[in-house]
Amino acid sequence: MATDPLDALRLTLMQDVLPVGLAVVERARKGGAQEVMAAFDGRSDDPLGTLRQEGEPAASELRQGLDRVRPGLGNPVMKVEVHDVAAEAADARVADPQDALELQQGLARIAERLEQLEQRLGSPESLATGSN
Repeated sequence: MATDPLDALRLTLMQDVLPVGLAVVERARKGGAQEVMAAFDGRSDDPLGTLRQEGEPAASELRQGLDRVRPGLGNPVMKVEVHDVAAEAADARVADPQDALELQQGLARIAERLEQLEQRLGSPESLATGSN
């Protein structure tokens, strides 16, 4: 999440408020105030979530348009922390041989289940040709 309060506010506006607002505007355009109030009639446990879902496609288009004007304007660039993982990966490789054993056992179980699935479905060749 954004650490700068202004970035956090902008992110909230773009990802939460914008879709709800666009859904309210679209409902008002289609059916007036009655259609807007229908979202809050008690049928939905989360009316704002419903509005957010309805408005997300339009909000996504608007954010993409803003990004074409200025990259990062519509879809804010998230700050990330980057660190070297090579040393951590080397430590993890020698850390615990039990982990490697569990991984091998898990992979063996997956391979066994895939074989069972292939047997139940038929051979891959028969699936490709359409015969069983």
